[in-house]
Amino acid sequence: MEIAFIQSPLGITKIEGDENGIAIISVLSEGTATKKIPAVLKEAVIQLQEYFEGKRTEFTFKLNPQGTEFQQKVWQELLNIPFGKTTSYMDLSKKLGDVKAIRAVASANGKNPLWIVVPCHRVIGSDGSLTGYAGGLWRKQWLLEHENPNKQQSLF
Repeated sequence: MEIAFIQSPLGITKIEGDENGIAIISVLSEGTATKKIPAVLKEAVIQLQEYFEGKRTEFTFKLNPQGTEFQQKVWQELLNIPFGKTTSYMDLSKKLGDVKAIRAVASANGKNPLWIVVPCHRVIGSDGSLTGYAGGLWRKQWLLEHENPNKQQSLF
């Protein structure tokens, strides 16, 4: 497994993967960026940088997250939440076919190893509140504001 660290507005972003795809993307509170990016990670690094620059709304590199069958199902459903949109844990549970599975869905959401790319940050409480994010609620808020199509453009 190859590893790279890049600077992002959220902190140092850690990317792990191999020829089978990217398995882990997470954000660390501290660290330093990698000077030489492994070839197998270059496309993911480029696309993440474009995302943070506001030039990309979806990712096309190969994903290879490791998890249970249920977790994989939840993560796949997360990929259907469009850029700039949110859904609730309840609605996500309904889409997966079991309203009573809301806690299991929330747990799988919390175990998502591909932050940002598999957009677990787009899942909010039924009342619109920001709830649970492994990277901290301030990062979730930043990501949602970054993706907000109605954000005010700076004049300066």
